[in-house]
Amino acid sequence: MPLPRVAVTGAGGLVGSALMEGLRGEAETLRLVRSGPSGGERVRWDPADGSIDAARLDRLDAVVHLAGESIAAGRWSAARKERIRASRVEGTRLLASALAGLARPPRALVCASAIGYYGDRGDEPLDESASRGSGFLADVVASWEAEALKARAAGIRVACLRFGIVLSPRGGALARMLPPFKLGAGGRLGSGRQWMSWIHIADVVAVIRLALEREGFSGPVNVVSPEPARNADFTRALGRALGRPAVLPAPAFALRLALGEMAQALLLSSQKVVPGLLRQAGYSHLFPRLDGALADLLAR
Repeated sequence: MPLPRVAVTGAGGLVGSALMEGLRGEAETLRLVRSGPSGGERVRWDPADGSIDAARLDRLDAVVHLAGESIAAGRWSAARKERIRASRVEGTRLLASALAGLARPPRALVCASAIGYYGDRGDEPLDESASRGSGFLADVVASWEAEALKARAAGIRVACLRFGIVLSPRGGALARMLPPFKLGAGGRLGSGRQWMSWIHIADVVAVIRLALEREGFSGPVNVVSPEPARNADFTRALGRALGRPAVLPAPAFALRLALGEMAQALLLSSQKVVPGLLRQAGYSHLFPRLDGALADLLAR
């Protein structure tokens, strides 16, 4: 199904920039931006003050909403947590309301979400039917998705893509891990038994495109590989891919001391998430196995 007009928030981020590259030449794309005037391929919006140039969004086919404050940019102070929450919840509320109020709303809203919804769940396999977990991220994701789903009232199909750890050498977790691992100073985090549910950036882009095109994609969708890895196995795989040892562990107490609540939520919690709906849809991952994904990413 052709996608002639697609608007994207967060187009300059890790996922957004990869998506824009993937859509180049196949769709007319608009970027929702928070600075500078509207015009051409740019549409002005500012979730902080509740403003959006809604008239420029009329007659779109779809919107991909990826904008949000980084959850790993620094220790979680009360102010940073509020920025994380507001950037997702209030930004999504503004966008969904604007789209619902259009004379001709888009067919689909594909909204970023996160596996943080499930909380710290040990060895429990988690598909989309799993219950909400506890903690700050679970609360944020639940509110974030609830705002996106309000667009359904206007007949807009809404898919909430619960991203796992997106692997790319251009940014995110992998980019932060590479410098110490290249120096031979990498290793497991804490016990290393916690599950990491990861996804190659190419699969992220492919799934977003699928969600744009397929009417059956609605509600939460786990965007993860079919083979999650324990942290100890992940770090060993990264060491192998780089030809470096990965034997210097970071003790859990040191991580908590340095990063506080963020360390537990992002580095030490365990989420064994499985791509239930992607399997049902017959999606074939481009990079289902960790060794193959790392080999491809590190060759770039």
